This record gives sequence, structure tokens and C-alpha cells, in this order.
Amino acid sequence: METTKRKGFYFKTYEAPNLSPFDRLFEIFKELITYTSGDFDEAIDWLRQLDVEYKLTDENYTIDDFIEDLKKKGYIREELKDDGTSGIGITSKTERAIRQQALDHIFGNLNKSGSGNHKTKYSGTGDEKTGEFRAYHFGDGLENVALTESLRNAQINNGAAEFRLTENDLVVEDTQFKAQMSTVLMIDISHSMILYGEDRITPAKKVAMALAELITTRYPKDTIDILVFGNDAWPISIKDLPYLKVGPYHTNTVAGLQLAMDLLRRKRNTNKQIFMITDGKPSCVREKDGTYYMNSNGLDSYIVEQCYNQAAQARKLHIPITTFMIANDPYLQQFVNQFTEANQGKAFYTGLKGLGEMIFQDYETNRKKKIN
Repeated sequence: METTKRKGFYFKTYEAPNLSPFDRLFEIFKELITYTSGDFDEAIDWLRQLDVEYKLTDENYTIDDFIEDLKKKGYIREELKDDGTSGIGITSKTERAIRQQALDHIFGNLNKSGSGNHKTKYSGTGDEKTGEFRAYHFGDGLENVALTESLRNAQINNGAAEFRLTENDLVVEDTQFKAQMSTVLMIDISHSMILYGEDRITPAKKVAMALAELITTRYPKDTIDILVFGNDAWPISIKDLPYLKVGPYHTNTVAGLQLAMDLLRRKRNTNKQIFMITDGKPSCVREKDGTYYMNSNGLDSYIVEQCYNQAAQARKLHIPITTFMIANDPYLQQFVNQFTEANQGKAFYTGLKGLGEMIFQDYETNRKKKIN
């Protein structure tokens, strides 16, 4: 008797991935090293505390064994500390692993794609086929003529008895231009990013690492520059992200915007944009004589007006600014609204949860359109 095969779903109890003791600890270690801004000793102290509470290791594989494996695999190395004493620091291999983990956690639902170029909304004599057809226009290359569809049109329009192919019968497979995007990510490192019992700088770092890893791996033709702003603004490299800390700074948004526009002026790409992650109001500007004007009480009209001027200047340069505001104060939202209006950009009022997904979605949206 022939057995009938049935199709359907089979459900069973979830089984955790079978990871080695090193891999299990390494996942936790990468999280801890991000929270400790690259401080290996502090991260290991936390890992030992977690081990006591959750029994992460046993007599067959201890935390000391894990440290030895980190050395053997090239994730840590001996180095001199700032005070001249010897210690252990993480290597570039670990930095890359942290960025990849941030990418997996934040953008884990991404589908892999090809060359990493960015489509614009403008079709024509581009270099990527869309699968759609349109009428032939003067100047279209003959290599883009869809032969089968054009012959079908000729038979329909002119009859099969006496075959005749005219220009009106021709259709071409549409194509799209590929664009490149230059992005500057601004991160607020003022003291308020760790005030009020909430760590806001670590999620910002994770977003920056994930976005940097996304662009360098999936969209290698794009560029990303990262800068931080407190009393002043300065660029940092991607490898510096795990070590980023908040300082005893005010918020000089103007300096950050000026530096971002300077960086983008040097890019040859047509599409340029600024992402700004901040949780506070602008409270500082640097005067022409090098002194600082600071005011943390409310919104200072002198400081705010300079921010609006920078937003308008970016608009003239065709550089949209997307602000991710990690604050809910109504008067701050009013400032961001006016700032966004001056730039004709976008603003998101968000908490820390979902920040990465929001930035990714906005990046994906912007890269599909040509910014004029």
C-alpha cells in the first residue's frame, strides 16, 4: 500500500543554539565591553559577577580559560595604560566583532543584497534594469530595446499578414540610475546623555556601530563620517566607537552642524544627509574670539537663533538633517520643530527603544531618492 505524503508544519519545543562555552561567553563579553567603553578589566569584573549569579561556567571551562582563549584568538592583547602600567586591551578584531554584533541586533532582519548601490526615483538611461517596460524615446540605446515585446506590438498594431516594425512599436526595458549617499552621523556626548538614571550614550554608540558596519559592508560605495559634539565638535573614526564616553560638556549643536557641513562639502556625491542623535537643548556656542557662551537655563534665544541659521545653511547646500530627539519636553519639541522647518528636514521624537530601526528605515528611504 502506497504511503500518502502529507505537507504541513511541525512544531516542537524551542532548542537554543548549541554554542561552545567560549561562544556563549563571547556574546556576553561583547555587550559588556561596549557598556564599559572598551575597559577590559571592568568588563571581566562584570562577567565574573554574572557568572556567580547565573552559573555561566563550570569546572571544565572557567572565566580564566575564556581569557586565555581571547588571547589565543587575537581578541585581546597586552598594552600600556595611560598611567604607564601594563594591562589588557581589545584588538581591532574585537572592534569589528562588536560592530557586527550591533548590526545583527539592530538590523537583524535585513536581507542580503548585491553591490550596494542606491537607486533614485529617476528612470532613464541608467545601469540597473527594473523589470518594467516603457515606450521607446529618441536617444535610448538599442541594447535596451525589448525585442520580444516590440515584435508582439508590431503584430498587434500592423497585423501578421505583412510584417512591419515601426518606431511606435518599440519598447525598452526601463533602468534606474545608481546613486551614492554621503552621511554624517552626529552624536551628542554632553553630560545629560548619562543623567537622570538613564544610559543614553551606549544605545547611541550601538546605533553608530551598526550603521557604520551596514554602510561599509552592504553599501561600500557610500560614505559615512561620524562626529561627536559637546562644548566643541570633532570627528572620530569607526574604530573609536567602542571607547566613546560622555564628557562634562554642554551641547554645542552649532559646532556639530558646521563640522558636518564641512565634511560633506568635500564629498563628490550628489546625495548628502546629516543624522543627529541628541537628548538635550543647545546650550553652548563658541564665539569668534575663541571664548564660549554657555547657558543651560531654558532655551537661550542667542544660541537657538544660530542653530536655525545653520539649519537654513544646510538647506541651501541641499543637505537634509534628520534629528532623532531622545527627549519629550514640549519646549524642546518646539525647538526641534522650528529647526526642522528651517532645514525642511525631518524629526523623530523617540526613546531609546527602536532608535536603531528608525535610523535604518530613514537611511533606506533617503538613499532611494535623489536629493536636489
